[in-house]
Amino acid sequence: MALAARRTDRLEALKERLGDAALVVQLDVTDEAQCRAAVASTVEAFGQLDIVLNNAGVMLLGAIEGADTEDWRRMIHTNVHGLMYVAHAALPHLLASKGTLVNVSSVAGRVARFGSGVYNASKWGVNAFSESLRQEVTSRGVRVVLIEPGMVATELADHITNPAAKEMIAQRRAQMTPLESDDIARAVVYAVTQPAHVAINEILVRPTDQEQ
Repeated sequence: MALAARRTDRLEALKERLGDAALVVQLDVTDEAQCRAAVASTVEAFGQLDIVLNNAGVMLLGAIEGADTEDWRRMIHTNVHGLMYVAHAALPHLLASKGTLVNVSSVAGRVARFGSGVYNASKWGVNAFSESLRQEVTSRGVRVVLIEPGMVATELADHITNPAAKEMIAQRRAQMTPLESDDIARAVVYAVTQPAHVAINEILVRPTDQEQ
């Protein structure tokens, strides 16, 4: 198993739990060369790719009017370009192994809301890319899975730079019981452990009390 992210200190802590079979790879998905290198080092270490999970993402919410467009660039580069770079680098190996690509999107890829226009755009892009890729490779045995979480108790909202948007999402979260990371992990495991002839293409997972 390869663990790839920018913050390798967290990956090293996870490796201590998983054991020496885990490979830690430093990766900024917005750098295409790093994506290719991460895939290459993983294949070198393990011989092939069976499952790739694209889970990098940022959620920098805020109104479009008066927005800091650097937030927009960060979201598009990470949520869209980064996911595409990893998928592109991994695809030859997944075709060879008839593997599975899991792309993590969001309920925001289905429902547009005030204050999240560019985040919505990034996740709608992930959904469209995933479905197009699925049609391209499904006849060759590669499964493409789209996971769309609703509100999850993670640090994602901590990175929001717009104070009003940060307060808005905090109020929304307080009105429901958010999902936990394990809830999404179980959805991923369900999708990737199906028999080879079964493709779970899309899973939308919301908290029970989340209306949108």
